[in-house]
Amino acid sequence: MKRSLQPTEAPGATAFINARLVDPASGRDEPGGLVVVGAEIAELGPNLRRNAPQGAAVVDCDGHVLCPGLIDAQVYTGDPGQEHRETLKTASFAAAAGGVTTIVCMPDTEPVIDQVALVDYVQRRARERAIVHVHIMAAVTRGLRGEEMAEIGLLQRAGAIAFTNGKSSIASTRVMRNALLYARDFDALLVHHTEDPYLSNGAAMNSGEPATRLGLPGVHRFAEVIVLERDVRLVEMTNARYHAATISCRESLDIIRRAKAKKLPVTCGVSINHLTLNENDIGPYRTFFKVRPPLRAEEDRAAMVSGLAAGDIDLIVSSHDPQDADVKRRPFAEAADGAVGLETLLPAALRLYHSGEVGLLPLLKAMTINPARLLGLDGGRLEKGAPADLALIDLNTPWVVDRDLMRARSTNSPFDEQKMQGRVLRTMVAGRTVYQYGGPDRL
Repeated sequence: MKRSLQPTEAPGATAFINARLVDPASGRDEPGGLVVVGAEIAELGPNLRRNAPQGAAVVDCDGHVLCPGLIDAQVYTGDPGQEHRETLKTASFAAAAGGVTTIVCMPDTEPVIDQVALVDYVQRRARERAIVHVHIMAAVTRGLRGEEMAEIGLLQRAGAIAFTNGKSSIASTRVMRNALLYARDFDALLVHHTEDPYLSNGAAMNSGEPATRLGLPGVHRFAEVIVLERDVRLVEMTNARYHAATISCRESLDIIRRAKAKKLPVTCGVSINHLTLNENDIGPYRTFFKVRPPLRAEEDRAAMVSGLAAGDIDLIVSSHDPQDADVKRRPFAEAADGAVGLETLLPAALRLYHSGEVGLLPLLKAMTINPARLLGLDGGRLEKGAPADLALIDLNTPWVVDRDLMRARSTNSPFDEQKMQGRVLRTMVAGRTVYQYGGPDRL
């Protein structure tokens, strides 16, 4: 009979001692330790703060935060078809350096991920090359054209964990209603980019005084509000699970709050860009700040932060969208949308913690257990038997972002040369250390 290991005897195990255990799923925030055996958490608690099991490799956390690895629910890559922008391999190294242990890839690739064979291809490629967990959101309409629905049932069976139209909104109300009905039959989550394509066509930034001053065409925030209001009405009609991918203005938050008050199956996310930046950051036509949805006014940014602190906003995403120099170093109106964010997601989020705007637990909750629950993933928590996907974080170390040192293949970061406070010291995925600050890039 195989003998189970006792807490004081753990050969082949890794023990994290002298840690500040932070687990948003349980509300835990206390000094303690944690033991990893294989790919799982074998033991944790205050009793392990100073005592490591015999035979275990010891990691002294020096009082730093040990929390679940982050789950980034909106990551664009160029794999397949545009590997010059980003591959699953390079995205995974960037994720590991940012404490992100799970990425959810969007279907905006060439070809679009709207077929079972492509879901299989991405999963196989991720198993071979990525060092973090990779999941897929498949296209809800063929070619992301918003006209004909993809085979949601078959794609879900192949491994797609949610469905989206990527960066494109579904303009047709009839198609959107049918997509919600179809998704409901499979209990599938539909994730939607809320931006009226007719109002936003040709726009370069948020409509307002900065756009007028820069002489750039703007899109009114109501382009987002109109689509979100329509979608929530359709959810009320269909009772399908719906997630607004990245809201960015106060009126959208009001719609989400009303939908939740009605107990509708509605959730929403916000990108780290819209929590920490505003339209004034564009300055003298800085294209690294051109994102979708566009950066809004400061009052909208503040509303997003308040919504996050209150728990009305469910997820924070990096909206990692690599673009190469050929499409970014152009006149602002012609430059491509998008910014990389996997490596700066956590440090940028910690700005809200250090400013006192959002507590550490709710901040991490939106990047750990909330996306895990929403997407049906077995992670985002610290408890016995949970996956050993962990991030060790120094909350206070100051540093400056240097795009030349970033691990992503593209370096279009809006935070380049900005000061940060707090960084990841170690990232563990399924019990294996995949990143260590100051160590080799490829462990």
